[in-house]
Amino acid sequence: MLDHVIKGAAVVDGTGAAAYTADVGIQDGRIVGIGKIGEAARTAEDASGLVLAPGFVDPHTHYDAQLFWDPYATPSLNHGVTTVAAGNCGFTLAPLNPARPEDADYTRRMMSKVEGMSLVALEEGAPWSWHGFGEYLDALEGRIAVNAGFMVGHCALRRYVMGADAVGGQPTGDQLAAMVRLLHDAMDAGAWGLSTTQSSTHSDGDGQPVASRHAGPAELLALSRAVGEHEGTQIEAIVAGCLDQFSDAEIELLVEMSAAAGRPLNWNVLTIDAAVPQRVPRQLLASERARKAGGRVVALTMPILTPMNMSLGTFCALNLIPGWGEILGLPVPERIRKLRDADVRAGMLQRAASKEAGVFRRLTDFGRYVIGDTYSAENAGVRGRVVREIAAERGQDPFACLVEICANDDLRTVLWPMPTDNDPASWALRAETWQHEDVLLGGSDAGAHLDRMCGAPYTTRFLGDCLRGRKLVGLEQAVKMLTDDPARLFGLRDRGRIREGYHADLVLLDPERIDAGTATLVHDLPGDSPRLDSKALGVRAVWVNGVEAIRDDVVTGAVPGRVLRSGRDTRTVSTR
Repeated sequence: MLDHVIKGAAVVDGTGAAAYTADVGIQDGRIVGIGKIGEAARTAEDASGLVLAPGFVDPHTHYDAQLFWDPYATPSLNHGVTTVAAGNCGFTLAPLNPARPEDADYTRRMMSKVEGMSLVALEEGAPWSWHGFGEYLDALEGRIAVNAGFMVGHCALRRYVMGADAVGGQPTGDQLAAMVRLLHDAMDAGAWGLSTTQSSTHSDGDGQPVASRHAGPAELLALSRAVGEHEGTQIEAIVAGCLDQFSDAEIELLVEMSAAAGRPLNWNVLTIDAAVPQRVPRQLLASERARKAGGRVVALTMPILTPMNMSLGTFCALNLIPGWGEILGLPVPERIRKLRDADVRAGMLQRAASKEAGVFRRLTDFGRYVIGDTYSAENAGVRGRVVREIAAERGQDPFACLVEICANDDLRTVLWPMPTDNDPASWALRAETWQHEDVLLGGSDAGAHLDRMCGAPYTTRFLGDCLRGRKLVGLEQAVKMLTDDPARLFGLRDRGRIREGYHADLVLLDPERIDAGTATLVHDLPGDSPRLDSKALGVRAVWVNGVEAIRDDVVTGAVPGRVLRSGRDTRTVSTR
């Protein structure tokens, strides 16, 4: 007897092939029948008029901590994501050196600063009972509702071996050898490979460049070669040019790392803007050169626009503009006095317009900002309005108007900078870029920047756009881009397609309704900390390993997910 049968669905199998109507039978966590199924089943449902797709695979998340207090990885699971790749950007919660208990506190503060996780939630929501990477994976085994694979973070490796010298120091020969052994141990335990960052935006809880930013090419290549000695492994790397355009040295580094490992390397995130036409070919030059060198460099890109909110009261991207951090880092009363000074504002805008501001220049068109949550009577009626309109009414320049609104709230005002790349030419360029063999959809950052952005619903929003919006991609191809393509990049065994013998990771959706709701602020983290959430629309059910985990946007309470370990659950992907 089968466990469950889904009858009469339009099956979109993940390969890009045309949809077809069929029943799908599930038994013992696997797909055991596709077609007309007459065999008895414990449960069955009529899926006429609905689409059945493989579970979506999110290639870039930061659910490393959240899974301990939220085994459902919400809202990703609600939006059909059944497998997540975590441990990205060089940041993981393990390994931790048992000789230095203070390293756990350092790690929590770093994750809070660099990935926007609630420090209270990190302190109260995770057990912090591990030392080795394998112990961390074991702590999650059997208690999660999604499938999850984890890279091991370069920052954790450096901290474990070098202690405080990891920030600012260079390893001795013995220390580098110890880091390589530690990486081998992590991959033996099931780590998917190495993640690292050299991004200028990544600073630790003390405001210092994170540990991996101090690593030289020799260290990165030694670790990359270690990755190549294990089955089913990868590299994920961030460099400063990921935000805008790679330097020649960064392209060479990414190419050499992938070639040294003989493994794919993915980076996050390729931003596509028709106003900067040279960016895409420049960024994809790394892929072209990697192919020639025996490697493969894959760019992640988001198929939707995901704005990140800001506040003049807390650390945000504006702090990274040269000269702005020293003002926005002042105590709030002094910060307000400075910001109200016209000469100070003029100097800030001058610095923001300089070449040194780089990609952050686009954040200083304050007339395009939309006012979010406000907290004072003086700001009644401005929520949801565009700053340019308010400034025109008040006879102010946009920056002065924005500062005054924020000052009324003691700088607590939530600000939403509107994207500048929401134009037909940019969308056409995206559709063209998505077809490149080394471009993959993803980059949600789900599990990070919790109260600032909500990238997890990109799957349902993209499908809604494909079916009822811009229709830049057909449904079958869109599903392939969300399922089989990332599954193949990571070498996932028997996942990413609807095929007999494959794991029954499935999403049943209504093609007339599939979409994502507006992101709203909720307080459901440990310590009542806030995060942005988004309802899934049109998702009838989600199965993970054959067990129903979501029904009509509500978690069932089942935890059928698995910790996916390299080698056992992933196979080596050729770079050729």
